[in-house]
Amino acid sequence: MSELHVKNMVCDRCIMVVKQQLASIGFEASEIGLGYVRLQQDITEAEKKEIATTLSTFGFELLDSDKAKMIERIKNIVIQRIHHEDELDLKINWSSLIANELKSDYSSISSLFSSVEGITLEQYIIRQKIERVKELLFYDELSLKEIAYKLDYSSVQHLSTQFKKITGQTPTAFKSQRLGMEQRKSLDHI
Repeated sequence: MSELHVKNMVCDRCIMVVKQQLASIGFEASEIGLGYVRLQQDITEAEKKEIATTLSTFGFELLDSDKAKMIERIKNIVIQRIHHEDELDLKINWSSLIANELKSDYSSISSLFSSVEGITLEQYIIRQKIERVKELLFYDELSLKEIAYKLDYSSVQHLSTQFKKITGQTPTAFKSQRLGMEQRKSLDHI
């Protein structure tokens, strides 16, 4: 069995595409999730290169270094919590959550993330939350108060302040422009 770490797998559609592409070149995944694939068979270096080439046409990248794998795992934990769960846990402690999931010390995780990504892990989490706010504003199904609650902001004012700091406009201005989709970012580019 071989395990591959795949960069830019940020959603269920990504998992589906990776699974389909692997099957198209003769590989079957025994397990697949955000950022990783476990193949039923061992693979050679040539097969690994074939997989890398196939996946790269869809914007995915195989990761080899331990640092790159760790960064991708951190990003996937954050993305999973913010973008794929109905509500964030109230009073979520990100440092404990990430440290427990990765079975590592948070200060070393945070230092690694900052040194590789050029922003702090806290800034990355905020940016992910703002992208989720943009998505929810665009779909116009929830009030700003409901969005603030859903994403564990202490108040609408806190959300609005953070939103304006990151985007340069208020959530109301963003929503009223109806340009939301052009202003949203792909999760793997945050």
